[in-house]
Amino acid sequence: MTELSQSDINTVLSKVMHPEINYSLVDLGMIKDVVCKEDAVDLILKLPFLQVPVRDLLIERIKKTLADLNDSIQVDINIEQMSQEERDKFAKMAKEGWKL
Repeated sequence: MTELSQSDINTVLSKVMHPEINYSLVDLGMIKDVVCKEDAVDLILKLPFLQVPVRDLLIERIKKTLADLNDSIQVDINIEQMSQEERDKFAKMAKEGWKL
């Protein structure tokens, strides 16, 4: 496996766009605590509410983006709910960037 740097991982994750909002998941504060290991990436996906309808799509997009960088990478995504402050920031950005 080609070793990936934290910078490589952060760069590709910053390009993962939200399907309904014209911002990346990183910009929206949804991807946190990214840790790049030798052959794995661990991260937290923060959701406004745990049962948002696009949850599985977001997970799939993150994993696909990282697999496109290196198809043997192991991705571990932990799901957490945003705090009220994070949700307020997310809602403001969502309103500004809503695609529909």
